[in-house]
Amino acid sequence: MKAEQKVILEDVTRIRVKFSEIDSMRRAWHGSYIKYMEDGRESFGLHYPGIGYADITASGIFAPIVDVRVKYYGPLALNDVVVIRTRYVYHPGARLDYSYEMRRESDNALCCRALTTQLFIDRNEQLMLDKPQYYLDWQRKYGICDE
Repeated sequence: MKAEQKVILEDVTRIRVKFSEIDSMRRAWHGSYIKYMEDGRESFGLHYPGIGYADITASGIFAPIVDVRVKYYGPLALNDVVVIRTRYVYHPGARLDYSYEMRRESDNALCCRALTTQLFIDRNEQLMLDKPQYYLDWQRKYGICDE
């Protein structure tokens, strides 16, 4: 059976912009959006058990970010609430991909779109060419199978 690319796994979380995240122009510093993506992935992992940070850590396998692509559209300011929409993006290889859309809650203005890619590293810090078992199990659980 080919992977069901129609399966959409998405999570939405809300984060308030903190003082430590703004720059001299009183806007969220561009690097803060990377943290918002991590907040989105963490929330996604809690919403779809089996692929969260605790699951990855428990497996002894690491999943470092190897690629981040970000496009900024509008600013976020102190105390704005950013709505982070995190979506799993299927790829057939041993990798985790997510897309993100961030909007300012007060007016639904688009602030950022982004993509991240994570690869799997084993206990010996070697790149894994095959998917870890927990990831295969997770994909099966949510109807995303390569078989």
